[in-house]
Order: sequence, then C-alpha cells, then structure tokens
Amino acid sequence: MENIELNPQSPAASDLHIRKPEWLKTSIPTGSVFFDIKKDLRSRKLVTVCEEAKCPNIGKCWNTNTATFMVLGDTCTRGCRFCNVKTGNPDRLLDASEPLNVAESVKLMNLKYVVITMVDRDDLDDGGAKHVAHVLDEVKRLNEGIKIELLAGDFKGSQDAVRTILASRPDVYAHNIETVARLSPRVRDARANYDQSLKALQHAKNISEYPLYTKSALMLGLGEEKAEVFEALQDLRDHEVDFITIGQYMRPTKKHLSIKRWVHPDEFLEISERALDLGFKGVASAPLVRSSYMAREFYEKATGISL
Repeated sequence: MENIELNPQSPAASDLHIRKPEWLKTSIPTGSVFFDIKKDLRSRKLVTVCEEAKCPNIGKCWNTNTATFMVLGDTCTRGCRFCNVKTGNPDRLLDASEPLNVAESVKLMNLKYVVITMVDRDDLDDGGAKHVAHVLDEVKRLNEGIKIELLAGDFKGSQDAVRTILASRPDVYAHNIETVARLSPRVRDARANYDQSLKALQHAKNISEYPLYTKSALMLGLGEEKAEVFEALQDLRDHEVDFITIGQYMRPTKKHLSIKRWVHPDEFLEISERALDLGFKGVASAPLVRSSYMAREFYEKATGISL
C-alpha cells in the first residue's frame, strides 16, 4: 500500500490536524432552532450524518431547517479511513420505526427538500435497499411535494438493490467516489471500489424510468495531484454524473488519515471551472463544501426549480 509522505517543508501531520487556515474556521453551533432539532432527533432515536461526520456546517444548516438524515442505524459495516461514523457489526438489526420517525421529523421541520443518507449494511442480503425504499415512501406519504436526495452506498455492485431504491423515485441519486482512483484503495474500505462506484452511478441513470439526476463528491487534501482530480471529474462525466461537490478533507480524529495539505480556495475555484467546462449541470467547490451542504439551493440552481 502506497505511503505518501508530506513535503519536508510542510507542517507535520499533527500540526495540520490542529492549525486550520482562516478560511476553514467556523462558529460553534448556537440558536434555539439548532437545539430544538437536536432534541427532536434524540426523542425519535434518529441519526444525522451532520453529527456523525462532525460536519463543520451543522450550525448553519440546522438553523435554516436543513438536515441530512442517516438511516439503517448508526453503525456501518465498513471502515473507511476518512470517516467518523461508527463501524462494527449491526447483526442484521433494523429499526422498524425509523421510516415513520424520519418522515415525521421532515414534516416537523417543514422541509421542501431532504437529504437521506445511509450506512453500508453488508450484513443484510440487499444491503438495506428495501428499508431505505420504505423510508423514502414514508417521507413522501407524509410530505406532499417533497424533493428527496438519496446519498446511497454501492450495495456491493447489486443492480437489483439500485432498482429497489429507484422504485421509490428519489429526485437525486448520489454516491460518492470520495477520492481519485490512485488513492481509493488507501482511503476507502477494501470492499469499496472506484470503478464499482462509477458503475453504480451509471447504472442508476441507465435503469431509471423517470428523469433522474446523479451526484457524487470528492475530498481534497489527501495527497492527490491536480491532474488526478481532473481525471476523476472526467470519469464522472463519462458515467453521466450531473452534479459534483468538492471540499477539503477534515481529519475527524488522530486515528484517521492525516491531512496532506490545506487546499487554497483559489484552487477549488480552478477545479470548479474545469468541472463546468466538462459539462456538469451543478458544481459546488470550496473548502467547506460537503456532499449535502446547501443541497436544496444547489438543486434549485442547477435545475431551475424553485421549491
């Protein structure tokens, strides 16, 4: 496995973990809306990726009534080296009340657009596809006119699982390649695969019986070269991906992959321009961008639909 060393003149990895540049500093979450949402989520035993992944935008999003719900529990069967979500063996357990609880929380928050993501559940025969589809169905049943963005796993390449999900008609089908091809084996769990992820996105577009947008995301600062980022963007376009988000990797704990460099906002702008030139319908590229950040606004701008 490749070991990428820091530039000798660069700060040590431990310093990179602590000394964030000014453009990455965010305020501590405050406000009554933030705490009301937190209280409601706890009362329903719901999980958000906002909390699990330590998203730096949690305060801004929650105080504007935006949240990304994480379903299939809080324990992922995979152990990607960048991710702060708990990993382990859920032993096939599922919360039957989760679909209704998510739907009711979406209604309480008066959302017009919701992002639903999932942990990988390799312990389940279908990867949890039927359960996720049930969540989407319940959200639609209780929230008329809602737009749903699903950030899905790869389901180990199962086309049947993707077909099950699409029967519930999410408006955006997202799956993140996370990093460039060369670094994928180092960054992601061994059961994940760069080419498999691209194929999952292409398959969703190919089998959809309605207009479906697909979306993916990249993290920068893990040791990738700019040319490799451009190649990844081309790979995504070759597989008909519509939307791309690109942000700075933030090391959640010292047990996770170190940050190789802080990527300057100007470089994110350059990458954004290349992505637009390649034909992406929507591009969000900046240090604090995350795959679900400002998802509603991003969708509205890219599609011309006002919710």
